[in-house]
Parts: sequence; structure tokens; C-alpha cells
Amino acid sequence: MQESALKERYIDELKDIYSAENQLVKALPKMAKAATSDDLRAGFEEHLEQTKGHVQRLEQIFEALGEKPTGKKCHGMEGLITEGSEVIEEDLEDEVRDAALISAAQRVEHYEIAAYGTVCTYAELLGEDYAVQLLQETLNEEKATDENLTALSKDINVQAAEENEEEGESISPKKSNHKRPPARKTA
Repeated sequence: MQESALKERYIDELKDIYSAENQLVKALPKMAKAATSDDLRAGFEEHLEQTKGHVQRLEQIFEALGEKPTGKKCHGMEGLITEGSEVIEEDLEDEVRDAALISAAQRVEHYEIAAYGTVCTYAELLGEDYAVQLLQETLNEEKATDENLTALSKDINVQAAEENEEEGESISPKKSNHKRPPARKTA
């Protein structure tokens, strides 16, 4: 791949991420408001501030490239945010809603981790050292947010399971009606 073609791809990917981050800036306050766990709400609020910083870093990269960050809509993030909005609107018990919000948020984080990993690699190949530093900083923050969500999920998912048990619903694997699929035969 020629460097100019890779640079065009890099700029296109950056525009996609810029759109994604701006969509997330609008969605995170709604997720924070829907969270019933104080820790989860605080996590969403903290990540909102980080996300605003991600937008600023991207703007710095675009300025250094002499490019405008607009002109592209990230449909992937749009879909993930739509799924998160559906969780907010569902009639769920508090702990179950929080568990579902964490699930939706982790999908977003994994999407962002993949996107930032890609543009970081492109920036390295293109010799964009300044951008690599900024993108790596954001990538590290996205990974840390994912780890924080995983840590929160351990308590919240247990609470959600206990809520189900109190309502007479058991989610214990021993009482599951699900059967294992038959073993696959190999040639």
C-alpha cells in the first residue's frame, strides 16, 4: 500500500473516531443518569470528562495534519449507542439495568480500543510521532475504562443475580434447562 493511500485511510479512520467520540459525549450523560449504582454513575461521569479530552486530542492531531475532523459519521458507534438507549428504556430492576449498562458500555469500549489500536499503528507507520503519543494515551485510557467496568460488573452482576433469585428466578447452571450441543465430529 502506498504511503499516500495509507495516509488517506488514516485520516478517514480518525474522522470516524472523532464522530464516535462526539456521539459518546452526548450519550454518556444519559447512561450516567440511568445508572442506579453510585460507582457506575461516577464511572460514566469520569469517562465523559475523559472522552471530552479524547475529542481535544483528536482535534490536535487534525490541526497538525492540516485537516478538518468533520465529514464522516460513525455508524458503528451510532448502533452501539442505540443499543445502550434501548437498555435505558427497558423495564428492568435496578441491578439488572446496571448490569446491562455495563455490557453496553463495554461494547463501546471494545469498539474504541480496536479503532484506536488501528490508528495508532497507522500513525506509527506514517511516522506521525506526535499523533502516536496522543493516540496511545487515549488507547490506554480506553483500556483502563474497560478494566474498571469489568471490576464494577463483578459486584453489580452478583446483585443482579441475587435480584433474580429473590423473584424466584434461578440462573444457577445446575438448574438450567439448556442442554449442551452435541460434540462435533471431525474427519
